[in-house]
Amino acid sequence: MAENVTEPDVCTDPEMKKSCSGECESCPSAKEHGMGGGGLPDRAAVDVRHVILVLSGKGGVGKSTVAVNLAYALSSHGYNTGLLDLDLHGPTIPKMLGVQDFRLQTIDNKIEPVRVTGTLAVVSMAFLLPDASTPIIWRGPMKMSAISQFLTDVNWGSLDFLVVDLPPGTGDEALTIAQLAPNLRGAVIVTTPQEVATLETSKAVKFVEKLEIPVIGVVENMSGMICPHCHTEVDVFGKGGGKKMADDLGVPFLGAIPLDIDMRMAADEGRPFVIKRGENPTWKAVNEVMEALVKRVES
Repeated sequence: MAENVTEPDVCTDPEMKKSCSGECESCPSAKEHGMGGGGLPDRAAVDVRHVILVLSGKGGVGKSTVAVNLAYALSSHGYNTGLLDLDLHGPTIPKMLGVQDFRLQTIDNKIEPVRVTGTLAVVSMAFLLPDASTPIIWRGPMKMSAISQFLTDVNWGSLDFLVVDLPPGTGDEALTIAQLAPNLRGAVIVTTPQEVATLETSKAVKFVEKLEIPVIGVVENMSGMICPHCHTEVDVFGKGGGKKMADDLGVPFLGAIPLDIDMRMAADEGRPFVIKRGENPTWKAVNEVMEALVKRVES
């Protein structure tokens, strides 16, 4: 996969790999990875107790920020946690964890995830790209093949939780992981307060409900902002829209996280914001949301 990011790498036979046409329907190697025809694929054989999806119907709402902080919070509670970055076209998880310069290694025909801590392992397409500006130019079957590999061909070990960061919307990546992942605990839905965002994010709620996946809860991100100069709260994107959406749809509301320059800086510097402690009201809000999430997924 690392050698050519514009072609799928599901071929187990080297000779077949050389002549890969991308037509997965008739390829026995693709069928081995569950990507051929014949109905729904089997669930991936991953030793994990709970898989948590993090998604939204709208880009730019801070979904990856929530995924990173949730995974770190779970690992900090002593759980063996995996974080799978399935935003294949825009993978940012490694940057937000400060491991963007790492590369995936293969040992005994298994991909080794990047270890952030003793209890947190990460896999991302970013680890396979020659540089950060390289685009992924893939159609659906190629993305499905990569997702299958990231589940079955990675040496995740025994996990308590696998947190999956999905791209915006309800397309191939979300549907594929919903079909392949074992032991789906539920989905965390991230939105910002404005109606333009909640209108689209509500579709993500309906999507997981149609697939009979429990909604763990809704997180309202960028909910108000404390001015760093006058310390007055300013509702840049509004406030309360996420809670209203959750109430209207009859799903749990996990809390609101304000817009904060320190959170943006933490992501750019590769430090999960949840590890920042002090009197910062944003940290308190993030910690409360993460604690509410942990309690719900533990129960």
